Amino acid sequence: MFHPVTEARAFVVAALVEPTPRDHREPDRAFRRRRIVSALTLVVGAGVLTCALHLPPGNNLFYLATVILAAVWTTGALASGPLHLGNAWTRDGTTRSRAVVQSLALGVILVALFTVGALAVAHLPPLRMPLDALLAHASEGSLPLVALITAANGVAEELYFRGALYAGVGRRHAVAVTTVIYILVTAASGVVLLSFAAAVLGLVVGLQRRVTGGILGPVITHLVWSLSMLFVLPSVLAVAS
Repeated sequence: MFHPVTEARAFVVAALVEPTPRDHREPDRAFRRRRIVSALTLVVGAGVLTCALHLPPGNNLFYLATVILAAVWTTGALASGPLHLGNAWTRDGTTRSRAVVQSLALGVILVALFTVGALAVAHLPPLRMPLDALLAHASEGSLPLVALITAANGVAEELYFRGALYAGVGRRHAVAVTTVIYILVTAASGVVLLSFAAAVLGLVVGLQRRVTGGILGPVITHLVWSLSMLFVLPSVLAVAS
């Protein structure tokens, strides 16, 4: 018999709690190299992100800056060392598979939560105004191009933050450390809600990385969330106004 609470608990444990077995240990020299490359990438990437998010809406340099940002994250991640796709537990907790369905579900759950939150934010001008300014990059520019860049940056961020940086932090406190760094980098935008989103998203995909040992799950969840927010959030804010 189907029991919603039991099924929900099994899903959470499989997707976010119980790590799958793997051995991704690296020689000390490779680990030090990963840390150095990750640190350099972080400095460059944070600088490019700050410049990109402070460009006025409609400025074509925004597209160039975000493409460069995706290239920075991706190049740094790939140069740091091997990256793994990872595996997740299935719902029964006895077999493993690629974390596709679970990640899609987590992405949808995040979209639902942020949509509800947007209904409240719509009536709070101090929070909404910076968010409107950020979304103006899509409304005043080419939406298909912005969507493509959003997807590319979503993948690139996961390659770096949950790939290279997570592996470079080490086993202890990797979820917490990478989430905090992700929040601090995002805070460069000056948009409080974007930093809050980075905290929630960073924690969820960080837990996915811990469970699966790879980047596939975080990439899928990030893409579902970011692309949905790009298309759904403006409409939600408009309706709630």
